[in-house]
Amino acid sequence: MFLLLPFDSLVVNLLGISITVLFTLLLVFIIVPAIFGVSFGIRKVYMKTLLKIFQWATLRIERGAKEKNHPLYKPYVNGIIAKEPTSLEEEIKEIRRSGSGKALDTPEFELSDIFYFCRKGIETIMDDEVTKRFSAEELESWNLLSRTNYNFQYISLRLTVLWGLGVLIRYCFLLPLRIALAFTGISLLVTGTTVVGYFPNGRCKDFLSKHVHLMCYRICVRALTAIITYHDRENRPRNGGICVANHTSPIDVIILASDGYYAMVGQIHGGLMGVIQRAMVKACPHVWFERSEVKDRHLVARRLTEHVQDKSKLPILIFPEGTCINNTSVMMFKKGSFEIGATVYPVAIKYDPQFGDAFWNSSKYGMVTYLLRMMTSWAIVCSVWYLPPMTRQPEEDAVQFANRVKSAIARQGGLVDLLWDGGLKREKVKDAFKEEQQKLYSKMIVGNHEDRSRS
Repeated sequence: MFLLLPFDSLVVNLLGISITVLFTLLLVFIIVPAIFGVSFGIRKVYMKTLLKIFQWATLRIERGAKEKNHPLYKPYVNGIIAKEPTSLEEEIKEIRRSGSGKALDTPEFELSDIFYFCRKGIETIMDDEVTKRFSAEELESWNLLSRTNYNFQYISLRLTVLWGLGVLIRYCFLLPLRIALAFTGISLLVTGTTVVGYFPNGRCKDFLSKHVHLMCYRICVRALTAIITYHDRENRPRNGGICVANHTSPIDVIILASDGYYAMVGQIHGGLMGVIQRAMVKACPHVWFERSEVKDRHLVARRLTEHVQDKSKLPILIFPEGTCINNTSVMMFKKGSFEIGATVYPVAIKYDPQFGDAFWNSSKYGMVTYLLRMMTSWAIVCSVWYLPPMTRQPEEDAVQFANRVKSAIARQGGLVDLLWDGGLKREKVKDAFKEEQQKLYSKMIVGNHEDRSRS
């Protein structure tokens, strides 16, 4: 009977059967488990299999490089210049000690002092702590994504075939599957929150809203093949508080919201994002700002204060860095979130770049290109640590409190704690940083004059 059907009808039937089977597999193995928050462990088996393949490919590259006398590229993990934590005054005295016969406390300017500032400038250029935080983290191993490792070149036919097979799997199987899941999750989020929005305020609405959000975010997590390990869940943020985390990617929101229920803070957008925001705010008291309101610090602080003072409202999710960093460090936290007097729940997020680079370099890639890179990577693997809640001490100002929270997040996530503002990604260094060094040097000279006059 099948053989008697025209060719076009046969193709249509096969396509219909394929779509039906695919949808059934999605429903049984991904969507339904996501609704109930369970996992069959398929993703972990997939991750372990990939690790073994990566290890074999890396060993094969190293062996091939030795046979052909090719040098292997090794990324510098901790910087290329060894630095000791010393002060400006100590370093200048050391320079004077090695090159001058005058007393070390001589108050006059010495020509040798210039060498300190020259050396600092050259060190900054050679080992820039800021700009290298806005490029993809480099890997020593090869993960069959040629964009993430400089060592890959033609070594053998088997490696090339393996890489080609990986491209087919990622683009022809994983990408369509992930797009289907993402479309499902976003559609359910918009539909579900819109329907819940018609319910009267109360426990029933809160219950439905929470589970609709969790269900949809869990489906979106599976659209990225995200494998997340949550630690210390007893410290999860509670109502009336602020959850602050280091920021690597827009998907940080999905990573955290698939395990907790948060009120989002952000600017109102148009297009698809605007549709999602308008639907979400009907079911949950998110805090959205107009474009003109975002720059009004006092208005933002007042809205946030009003939200956290109501202990029945959800914890606010904020990323105080204000921009995405490449997950090797934590940069300066904006103090606004720490001025409103709420309990702060720090969260550290650390991605494993072996399976895919989660960092969004917004100055290099648009959102569509970034999402395509994410959905064609092998997986997104990360660990999330919920730290104990922290409150501002009586003797602390907002900046000191922010730095204390930042240090705790960096320490737990194994990240470098930097004092630089992430805004340097697009802006020049503020004059205040230059003036601070000038003041330290002039204070050293003028202070010596004053001490000498007293004696």
